[in-house]
Amino acid sequence: MPAQALSTEFLATLPGRVPVSGAVSYFDTEIKGFLLEHRTSGGATFYFRYRDAAGKVRMNNIGRVDEIALADARAKAHQMKQMVTEGGDPKLESHRFKDVPTLAAFVAERYLPYAKTRKRSWECDDSFLRNHVLPAFGSYRMNRVTRSDVVAFHHSLLDKGYAAGTCNRMLILLKFVYNCAIRWDVLPPTGNPCVGVDEFENTVSRERYLTTEEVQRLFDELDTNRNVQVGQVIRLLLYTGARKREVLDAKWEEIDFSRQLLTVPPGRSKSKKPRHIPLSDAAIELLQSLPRQDDIPWVFFNPKTKKPPVSIFYAWDSIRKKVGLGEVRLHDLRHSYASFLVNAGRSLYEVQKLLGHHDPKVTMRYAHLSPQAMLEAVNVVGNVVAGARVGRPVAAANQPQAAVATA
Repeated sequence: MPAQALSTEFLATLPGRVPVSGAVSYFDTEIKGFLLEHRTSGGATFYFRYRDAAGKVRMNNIGRVDEIALADARAKAHQMKQMVTEGGDPKLESHRFKDVPTLAAFVAERYLPYAKTRKRSWECDDSFLRNHVLPAFGSYRMNRVTRSDVVAFHHSLLDKGYAAGTCNRMLILLKFVYNCAIRWDVLPPTGNPCVGVDEFENTVSRERYLTTEEVQRLFDELDTNRNVQVGQVIRLLLYTGARKREVLDAKWEEIDFSRQLLTVPPGRSKSKKPRHIPLSDAAIELLQSLPRQDDIPWVFFNPKTKKPPVSIFYAWDSIRKKVGLGEVRLHDLRHSYASFLVNAGRSLYEVQKLLGHHDPKVTMRYAHLSPQAMLEAVNVVGNVVAGARVGRPVAAANQPQAAVATA
């Protein structure tokens, strides 16, 4: 019973290794218990050998060499080994060892149902998978996708003109899907083909902040624009620095006028905890001016559906083009809110809390925005040092240190 690294190269040599009598079992050097039985007839079968709870040696048939690919056989052997380690018996639970699914089947049956309940961005995942990843790998069994396949796919996206950041997002998503398959014992721990594939360097930094003059032009347009509700949403986004859906999906019951707070519940915030958004006097005044209907809980709603607006993009697109802000996104209003705070001398800690960032590194992108505030900060030290010299004799101040010491 020789030890042998079972590989496609070794399998190719089997016709020249037919045993003269009996059968030869080759035990894999990577997965303990995984073996290949080679018979005098020339046939060969993969097995998994283990001891059950009673200590009896058992052999579980995985499949003939001409019926199952080595990668699939190895994946099943890994699953059986994991089951034995956890106290199970592969023979009694053979239904668990179905063939490794195709990527398309895994995404449809396992990944998307999981993502829908745990990721607010699952629709983005669905779009990326459906339009890019699955056309490339959907028909492949998951353990047949190689690292070189992933590298080629990643580079092909760049060749098609997608930005480096977009290409990296698809790579990260594919890696996450495979990590889910590993965590759910569909694949062995080493079964992620995205490991070792480097992301592209993303040199494009998308930062756009409105100036006070641009805000004035924008507000002048909102004063006369016929789409009053969208204008109110835009103003509130600038007044609060809130995310778009945090405003569009807001309910009256979530607004505390006495404490001037909008509470975003966990289901809509980006964390598992409620997010409390402070409301300025301007925001409170705007909210108090809005019409309310007793049977509609939403602050902003479509008069026909009586539900929050699905999208305000087209109205916003028209408004921004009228005032010469064609490249400004709605999310840039949030960036602008932060820039106004920093330029007014507020600390990054305050900005972090107001924006609801959990990681201060995310807030650090705004650190460069106020050189004047930095200059005022360093002048504090200069003023303190200068103040310490007040009342000191001029002569002593101008003398060398040695002379002062002996005076």
